[in-house]
Amino acid sequence: MITYIDPVNKSTYPLTEKIWRSPSGGPLMLTPLGGIRRDEIDQSVRSIWRYRASFPLIIKKPVSLGEGCTPLIASEYEGRLCRFKLEWFGPTGSFKDRGASVMLSFLKQQGISSVIEDSSGNGGAAVAAYAIAAGMTAKILVPASTQPAKIAQIRAYGAEVILVPGQREATAAAAIEMATDFFYASHNWHPFFLQGTKTIGYEIWEDLGFRVPDNIIIPTSAGSNLLGCYIAFKELIASGEVEHMPRLFVSQPANCAPLHASFQMGADCFVPTDFQPTIAEGTAIKRPIRLKEMLHALRDTNGSTVAVEESEIIDASLKLARQGFYVEPTSAHAAAAFAKLGAENQIGADEETVVILTGAGLKATSFYATQFDDG
Repeated sequence: MITYIDPVNKSTYPLTEKIWRSPSGGPLMLTPLGGIRRDEIDQSVRSIWRYRASFPLIIKKPVSLGEGCTPLIASEYEGRLCRFKLEWFGPTGSFKDRGASVMLSFLKQQGISSVIEDSSGNGGAAVAAYAIAAGMTAKILVPASTQPAKIAQIRAYGAEVILVPGQREATAAAAIEMATDFFYASHNWHPFFLQGTKTIGYEIWEDLGFRVPDNIIIPTSAGSNLLGCYIAFKELIASGEVEHMPRLFVSQPANCAPLHASFQMGADCFVPTDFQPTIAEGTAIKRPIRLKEMLHALRDTNGSTVAVEESEIIDASLKLARQGFYVEPTSAHAAAAFAKLGAENQIGADEETVVILTGAGLKATSFYATQFDDG
């Protein structure tokens, strides 16, 4: 039987419980799943729900807006071949639609009708859209410094938006404090969100002709894409479809790189480091709650981390745009990391590498507007 599990003390809890964290206050995961085989993919469905056989329970009425099945484009960057996974093709413009679809479908099935979420923008937009599609009410807390385009998008869905002064962590603390009348549908905390993001791993596998790439590079903050990919390929090994894991690499802005700091120091916990504002606001969480799980995923796959300077993020954003890939800076640093890893011979030129580009450049219009002088 699949249950929630506390990774620290291994206590388990039935999926019927309406909880988003363990009684001890830590994040929950799910007990391991057996994965699926290629003949269990529902070829009649063009969304993440083609992989519904891999989910931990039957969702009778999925809340879907056509998320997933995003392009995997053969391209190059800085003279090296790669494949870009274009996650901004999601309905709200980011990969977080995957997690929101599964999480909100599950919560709706549990009978929950009102949710609250904190976000730097993309997660809030996804939760707002899928909550409204499910007939639920949503309250979204965002940092007051969030890109105006993202705030406008959340409001357009009909969700109540609350602007919170201060750092990203202040927004999370405010949401938890307010999570009384509203269920805390956090894309960072709720384990069912990872069940949605794991579909990106399944898609990469299917799009490559049921093969495993050598490397996947992921812009990371709270880690839902990193852990999602890790879960997916672990499940594919369990089902007998693949024999090995891809190497998982993480890019983070140097101004806010807690995972990079811990990994490079060989630590299993937070390493004190300086934090500064970053244009990559979607990857600016100082203390990700699943740090230990992320470190394990990197080490278990022989992966690594890259910290990218602000000037490099700007450069990567513009270079990608001039290749036709208009992404927000939060996504662009994954391409910069790809170039660095290649230059340092951490990944070979003949290796197959997937670079995940997570969010649309339209969400960062104000950033791009400042890059050009109209004279």
